[in-house]
Amino acid sequence: MKNPIYINDAAMIAAVDSFTSLRSVHCFEKKNKTWISPISKEKEGQLQAFLKDHKAYKFLDRSVQLALFAARSLNNIPEQTAVNIGSSRGATGLWEKYHSRFRESGTVPTATSPLTTLGNISSWVAQDLGLKGTAFSHSITCATASHAILNAIAWLESGMATSFIAGGSEAALTEFTVAQMQAMRIYSRDSIPYPCKSLDLDKSQNSMILGEAAACFLLSKEDKDSLAKITGYGSAIEKLKSATSLTENGTCLQGSMKQAVAHIDLETVDAIITHAPGTIKGDKAEVTAIIAVFGKNYPYLCNNKWQLGHVLGASGALNLRMAIEMLQSEELFKIPYLKESFVNPRGDVRIPKRILINATGFGGNAVSFLVER
Repeated sequence: MKNPIYINDAAMIAAVDSFTSLRSVHCFEKKNKTWISPISKEKEGQLQAFLKDHKAYKFLDRSVQLALFAARSLNNIPEQTAVNIGSSRGATGLWEKYHSRFRESGTVPTATSPLTTLGNISSWVAQDLGLKGTAFSHSITCATASHAILNAIAWLESGMATSFIAGGSEAALTEFTVAQMQAMRIYSRDSIPYPCKSLDLDKSQNSMILGEAAACFLLSKEDKDSLAKITGYGSAIEKLKSATSLTENGTCLQGSMKQAVAHIDLETVDAIITHAPGTIKGDKAEVTAIIAVFGKNYPYLCNNKWQLGHVLGASGALNLRMAIEMLQSEELFKIPYLKESFVNPRGDVRIPKRILINATGFGGNAVSFLVER
């Protein structure tokens, strides 16, 4: 990157308000004997109060509602700001509800089409905030939010926008969506202290758990008392052997990480916030890719899926929010069930100044960002 992109503000709605507050506990709960990670009860109460005050939003899909609630927390948004908030699944809840009605009666509500289109998320955020810039959404599976940030960088660098809201929103905690993950045999079945064992390479079974969340960022080329800055980025794709495959060597992640850190000394990267969803193959592939790029003396490994679950298209956004918190708190967040020698092979104690974040998804695509204070 010739010039950094500044993160002027950030907002998140998830199972917690802050990663700093989590420490060694997870936020999972069981519904119908299945682990899930919904937003916190406090945030749910605030969301319902928000919807009560804005009755027009009551009929929107939950993914849109989460994005609206998060975006409203951003400050000092210029009127011409562009918006790209993506989602892997989009209007999951409403789509399933309306399809069920169609199966039963052969009819659907008049507003079914506009309320279930993926572009619904960004357009409603732009409408709610009174913005006049462009608004668009997309789905690139679990790397969706990271691709939204890539889009923001491209628009800002080209001069097509001077400020940009980018992020992701996912509200796919439906029985049908959980059943899809279970059908792939990647969902956690453990009733143990840490039911999602992300980055544990010794686990004997897959341990992914679904969560819901939204996070968005106000980006620009100006340093306006910014929270952090993006100084490197990379994206790559690899040839698939199946619809969900990631090669054992994590080829796409190797490519995205190499691009993101090509301009710096690798020793200066203090931490990597991994995508690692808690699956055996996915976690191993990412660690293999990290070793291929950095060697066995790789940076400190962090993750939040063991705490908040996999929020699909919003996961890259949560990783970026976590990076900002680590830079501000000057602390590396630990994973309590992993050995220090594995997550910190350098063996030193660092104040994080440069953090690499990863995201990958179905389709063999990966995105990496280098973030600095």
